[in-house]
Amino acid sequence: MSAGKRPSQTGTAQKRRHKFNPKREPRPEVLARANHTVAWAAAWVVVGFLVIATAARFLF
Repeated sequence: MSAGKRPSQTGTAQKRRHKFNPKREPRPEVLARANHTVAWAAAWVVVGFLVIATAARFLF
């Protein structure tokens, strides 16, 4: 390659960089509430699984 020339990128497509737009992006409070809800739902699923597994162990 000669000086000043960049390698050609004919075979690879470059992705555009995501621009942060505060009016379109979810607010941090909304994300925190969503994460909290997901954590609670996951905890209930795990507890439910443990209850069912324990009950099945004693019944069968």
